[in-house]
Amino acid sequence: MPDLPFIFDNQAAPSATEEAVLAIVQQAGITVTQHSDAPLQLHMADDCLVLNDASDAKSVGVKVDFLSGQSQYRRAHGGGSKEPIAKAIGIKNGQHLNVLDATPGLGRDAIVLAALGANVTLVERSAVVYALLADGLRRLALQEPALASRFQLVHANSAEYMQTQPKGSVDAVYLDPMFPHRKKSALVKKEMRVFQELLGPDADADALLPAAQAIALKRVVVKRPNSAPFLAQTKPSMAISSKKHRFDVYINV
Repeated sequence: MPDLPFIFDNQAAPSATEEAVLAIVQQAGITVTQHSDAPLQLHMADDCLVLNDASDAKSVGVKVDFLSGQSQYRRAHGGGSKEPIAKAIGIKNGQHLNVLDATPGLGRDAIVLAALGANVTLVERSAVVYALLADGLRRLALQEPALASRFQLVHANSAEYMQTQPKGSVDAVYLDPMFPHRKKSALVKKEMRVFQELLGPDADADALLPAAQAIALKRVVVKRPNSAPFLAQTKPSMAISSKKHRFDVYINV
C-alpha cells in the first residue's frame, strides 16, 4: 500500500472538528504534512475526512458517509429485513445479532445491518480506510448516537484478528473482498477505481473464509459478483441473489 499522507495546511489554531480528525489520522499512523506530491491524499472538506486522487482535477473524493442521501434512502426504502444481505445474514428487524464485517470498505452494507439492530464490528487493516471509517462514525455519533453505538471499529488484519477470537464469539461474519473488475477501468465508478488503486487486489481473500468459519456461531456470508467463483473454491450451503451480486451463505452446524 502506498505511503499516503494527510494534508493539513491550516496555519491557525485547529477547530474542535479539525482536532478530532487529526486525532483519528494520527491514531491510524498516517503522516500529517502541509504538502505532498503523492497521487492519493487525505484532506478535510466540509468537516469530513476525504480520500482524493490528486492526479484527477475532477475528483470529488471518497469519504464514509453513513448519513448520505443514498444511505438514508436505502434504510427507508431498501426493504429492511427483506434485503438480500439481511436475509443472508439471517437478521430480522430489531434482532440484535453480533456481526463481524471483515472487509467493511465504505461501510455501506454495515450501516444497513446496524440500522436493523445488529451490533457490527468493523475490522479494517488499511490505515487509510480505518481513518475514513472512524471519521464516518464520528459524524454519525453527532447525529444518531444510538445507531453509532452499535459499531465497534478495529484496526487489524481481519484474518489474523479472527484467529485470536474464540469460537462462536459472533453470530455471523460478513465478507465482501475486493474482486478485480474485468471491464475497462473507465466503466468502473471513479470511487471504486480510487479504492482499487489504494488497496490493490485482495490476494489473500481466500484465507478469510476458514478464519471466519472458525468463529461464526451461525453463518458466514460472502458477497460476490454473480459471475465470480466461490471464495476459496468452497461451495456454500446456499446463495441469495440480487441484481448484480449474490450472497454465498455458509451455515455452521
